[in-house]
Amino acid sequence: MRPTFRSPPRSWRRSVPAALALAALTLTQAPVTAAPANPGGHCERLAKVRVPGAQHQQAACLDELTTAGTIASGHTDPADWAGLTPKNLAVPSGVPGIQIDGYFPDTSTTNTSHGWGHDAQFVIRLPDRWNGGLVVAGTPGNREQYANDRAVADWVLSRGYAYAATDKGNTGLAFYRDGRTPGDAVAEWNDRLTQLTRAARATVARRYDRPPSHTLVTGMSNGGYLVRWQMENHPELYDGGVDWEGTLWRSDGPTLLDFLPEALRNYPVYAAGGEGAGKAREALHASGFPAGSEFLWPYHHQVYWDLTQRIYREELDPGFDGPTEAGTPFCAAGTPACDADYDYAARPAEVRRAVKKIGLTGRIGKPLITLHGTLDVLLPISQDSDVYARMVRQAGRGHLHRYYRIEGGTHTDALADTYPDRLRPLTPCHRTAFTALEAWLVSGQRPPASRTVALPAGTNPLTLANNCSL
Repeated sequence: MRPTFRSPPRSWRRSVPAALALAALTLTQAPVTAAPANPGGHCERLAKVRVPGAQHQQAACLDELTTAGTIASGHTDPADWAGLTPKNLAVPSGVPGIQIDGYFPDTSTTNTSHGWGHDAQFVIRLPDRWNGGLVVAGTPGNREQYANDRAVADWVLSRGYAYAATDKGNTGLAFYRDGRTPGDAVAEWNDRLTQLTRAARATVARRYDRPPSHTLVTGMSNGGYLVRWQMENHPELYDGGVDWEGTLWRSDGPTLLDFLPEALRNYPVYAAGGEGAGKAREALHASGFPAGSEFLWPYHHQVYWDLTQRIYREELDPGFDGPTEAGTPFCAAGTPACDADYDYAARPAEVRRAVKKIGLTGRIGKPLITLHGTLDVLLPISQDSDVYARMVRQAGRGHLHRYYRIEGGTHTDALADTYPDRLRPLTPCHRTAFTALEAWLVSGQRPPASRTVALPAGTNPLTLANNCSL
């Protein structure tokens, strides 16, 4: 039997200010203050903090753990989080503490951070002033362990949390080369986050002389998928999670292997104009790409749709194109072994078995908040989080779930800078959802009912970059 949610321990309730439990579900920029969990000097126990199971680690005492300092000190990689947050997002500062970089044993070598050429890399940050909690994150896309530094780590560190993130065990566009059988590379992502969570909890205990009283998991896109999977398969490790537009995998669909081929087939016809354009547009809408999102289609066709379809199809169905690796970029429909003609339903049973290996069920075991933008045209909301919310309800776990459809949100927040009159960033909505989860766990204050969160009329981009009300 899977564990059910229980109230957090009293030590957590004492460690979070009472105002948090009563806070309105509107983001504010004031950080949560927290008394030192272990009074003493800056970076206390630096020499004694070890990450269990790590093959290699290096610890540093930093005056600043957020990107306000780690960019200059070389303890983050801005390229890893480029394009994920709006340009006007506030960057907190004033968080001294310990950073540990390292890696677990692994055989693949796609991650070149630090010159290590070794996968299963991680980063753990331990602030001097700790609120008793730990936030664990898996990365979006196929990025490395610093990908959440601006979107997640900066903010939670400023609130007093310890923080840990993993590269998921393989990185880069050729991640599918890892593993022995189809689906193995993605399956490793789940195992690596579980491994990191256990190791980070022990590391926190060594630094502060007590284990974390609460452990939360969060992530966007592929990182959101990891949150869902952890909530279903290892709820005993966490008190709750926030799923930010997680990728949906299930053997009977829908998955990106269903709707991306439709986009690749129909978008060129739509873009060419002429008498077939209207029908192609209707086909894109029927595939899940929402009406009103057309202005985002050219960018996603050029940058995301083709590449994403080919590399994930190669991971789960490498036999489709024979000896060719990850298909032929931007091939025209009708070309032999072209991903524009890919038909998941017609593929052999072993392909569905590969997807089932990484599939989701909706059987979450701890409180989970999901948010997803209505103008997401990489993972269309009707084919992803709408479906996952139904799966959770059908599994009888609806009481543990809240789902917020954010009007005007798209998959990556940098596009909100390009279209400030049409899009809103999701980063502040993620933060509001996170504080709602805290209040849910601390005081039992249930978040608002699942709903579509309207885009406020007449709000300037600077306000939207830093505020979101559920």
